Amino acid sequence: MPVIMGTAGHIDHGKTTLVKALTGIDCDRLAEEKKRGITIELGFAFMELPGGKGGPRRLGVVDVPGHERFVKNMVAGAAGIDFVMLVIAADEGIMPQTREHLEICSLLGIRAGLVALTKVDMVEPEWLMMVQEEVANHLSGSFLEGAPIVPVSAHTGAGLEELKAELAKLTDSFQPHRRSDLFRLPVDRVFTMKGYGTVVTGTLVSGKLRVGDDITVYPGGLGSKVRNLQSHGASVEEVQAGSRTAVNLAGLEVEQLERGDVLARPGTLFPSYFWDVELTCLKSSPRSIKHRKEVHLHHGSREVMARVYMLEGEALEPGQTAMCRLRFTTPLAGVYGDRVVARSFSPLRTIAGGRLLSPLSHRIKRFSPAVATLRSLGTGTPEEVVSGQLELAGVVGLTFGQLLVATSLESKALEKALQVMGGRQEALQFDREARSFVSGKVMHTLSEGLLAHLEGFHAREPMKQGIARSGLASTWGRRLAPKLFHFVLETLLRKGGIVADQEVLRLAGHKVSLASDAATLRQKLLDAYESGGLTPPNLKDVLEPLNLTFKEASAVFKVLQDEGRLVKVKEEMYFVAEALAGLQEKIIAFFATHEDMHPQDFREVSGLSRKYAIPLLEFYDKEKLTVRVGDNRKLRKR
Repeated sequence: MPVIMGTAGHIDHGKTTLVKALTGIDCDRLAEEKKRGITIELGFAFMELPGGKGGPRRLGVVDVPGHERFVKNMVAGAAGIDFVMLVIAADEGIMPQTREHLEICSLLGIRAGLVALTKVDMVEPEWLMMVQEEVANHLSGSFLEGAPIVPVSAHTGAGLEELKAELAKLTDSFQPHRRSDLFRLPVDRVFTMKGYGTVVTGTLVSGKLRVGDDITVYPGGLGSKVRNLQSHGASVEEVQAGSRTAVNLAGLEVEQLERGDVLARPGTLFPSYFWDVELTCLKSSPRSIKHRKEVHLHHGSREVMARVYMLEGEALEPGQTAMCRLRFTTPLAGVYGDRVVARSFSPLRTIAGGRLLSPLSHRIKRFSPAVATLRSLGTGTPEEVVSGQLELAGVVGLTFGQLLVATSLESKALEKALQVMGGRQEALQFDREARSFVSGKVMHTLSEGLLAHLEGFHAREPMKQGIARSGLASTWGRRLAPKLFHFVLETLLRKGGIVADQEVLRLAGHKVSLASDAATLRQKLLDAYESGGLTPPNLKDVLEPLNLTFKEASAVFKVLQDEGRLVKVKEEMYFVAEALAGLQEKIIAFFATHEDMHPQDFREVSGLSRKYAIPLLEFYDKEKLTVRVGDNRKLRKR
């Protein structure tokens, strides 16, 4: 995997001159840079390093500007590098931008590098020794503590070979940590090349890219195709993470793109107006960062205005770290673990930096338990990060693509983690088509909530068997995705906590219970219909003596139906189930010796008048015992 080295250091300490002496490439490409003698934009070079494991290695070099006005460009360059070469002029020593660049590198998570002590041809040996000691003392406690300090002169060539040897050692021992295979390339330059069209450049921070690949430009969502690729001045078919890359884009004009855009595959990034980060206020910051403070925020190659919302406490004091929400005026597309740098307005200086923990638009309230979940993401194992991100997503859940962004895991590692967690019921896939997952804790809460909802329904409606599936979806499940509602319900049905009687759902232990007066009414109705047998009383004659309307008694009739004691043949006509069962046996016996049954035959078999005979004939047709053919009935073949 390619390794990228970035330069850092104060203006006019010789970074660009040293890079040219090492690589032969002049990174000052703008006329203004040549005229003024300072680097304004990012410059790029490469060099072949000798020896090491596996033979020579190519080292990419990002030369960043040192002038205070161009620190934002320095952040853009530092965001993609693996280690830093801190350049300090021997005749001046530690200067303001030396300190700020070192702080920025630390905030961006850079943990390796060395020091090039330049312009040694301009100082006496005694002075050089004093500066070396000063630099070593200044680096104490930083990530460069104990790093090699190499005296060098780009003009005389003194120390260049020693510096190359140290770079080779560092490159050979350094293992870039890029876990995700999600292709991302933050754009730091946009221009037109004659004969090619629109070209963008940047450092490929993760994944790989091939000629012909479809890509999307985020956050705008513009689509394009890779026409050509170059890396380190040569045309290539494929580039991998860590490569300085120029991409020739088809179908896009220069005016449609800008520094700070990110190239990625279609549908793989999710721009958001706010992020949740672990933010550290520099010890050197002159003041604290208060709740709702506005800052310049740098992420990759983009600079935006952001407002800082404290999720815990009211201010972030110098040297402190806390969970914060950053809200932007324009959406940003980030990935878990990305680094950000914040600069104050007045004076314009670096005051804080941190790590992106939640790049998706979760709703996290200040001082809520979710803040602790967010904090745990900073130190968790891959499986714990997956679990935490799913918890933060709540009932919305996350797709596999969103989890790649929310965890920065390589796709195969994420697949394995989800498989293991699924076996432990910690991450559950509720939508196979969209590959959407929900936390096991969230699933447990939803299951308990559904059971509690049904329990409350049974308490309010004791004479009802249960609630219709559609009614449950429109009440308890109205705020859930339909597939999540279905998943929760089917899980409880499979486990036996809920029972379905066709479309009616109830708790497994629920039985219809009647109040004492309703129980009395039940018995009176049952007695009246049992005494009537196949000639049941008129509904009106049953209810008038009880001083009830059908609406008032309907619940009890429903209970008798659910119990299988009464059968509704048509509106306001009920029969005792036992009587109908006996009549059915007579009908079957009739067909044992007859092919057809005329209505008159039925009246003779049943002994009933036309008032009851016709409704019952139609009832048995609906029950699929008989089938009407003309005026006659035939026994259905079963």
